Amino acid sequence: MSADTPRRIALLRHAKADWPDVSDHDRPLAERGRKDAPAVGLKLAETGIVFDLALCSTAARTRETWKLAVQEMPHRPKTHYEERIYDASPGELIALLNETSDEVSDLLVIGHNPGMHALADALAGRAEGDTLARMTRTGFPTAALAVLSFAGSWKSLEPGVGTLLDYWTPKGH
Repeated sequence: MSADTPRRIALLRHAKADWPDVSDHDRPLAERGRKDAPAVGLKLAETGIVFDLALCSTAARTRETWKLAVQEMPHRPKTHYEERIYDASPGELIALLNETSDEVSDLLVIGHNPGMHALADALAGRAEGDTLARMTRTGFPTAALAVLSFAGSWKSLEPGVGTLLDYWTPKGH
């Protein structure tokens, strides 16, 4: 696979979490989150993208979101649970994505806000249709999904190189 291969990256914020008396990292999904996670899995399936790799935060709510979402997808990508996604800044997330093998064309990241929204915003130098306006208007609520494309190697991923192809939230449906 050449370094200028078109690539796609999907950024998924975990579904709605509950607030029991546990550490933030151990918070489970709330009932609404357990309903929204399969819906975002269906949306991922509808994109037609066959993800080569999923990077998922180690937090309980992201792992639970991914477990419910992936059941709705026709192809289960290799999954790597990555503790560096938890509480990461956009710069830290880009540095992590820069480590991705160029064998990976399509990547899914399951993480948290404000990192997911800030990363989508930072990467989107261009946008299709009203996707950027919708993302700006709604913020990046739980179970929100942004799909971007860019050309080049993962090492070349930097702010402004992407095109925002799609933006979806459970409430928008």
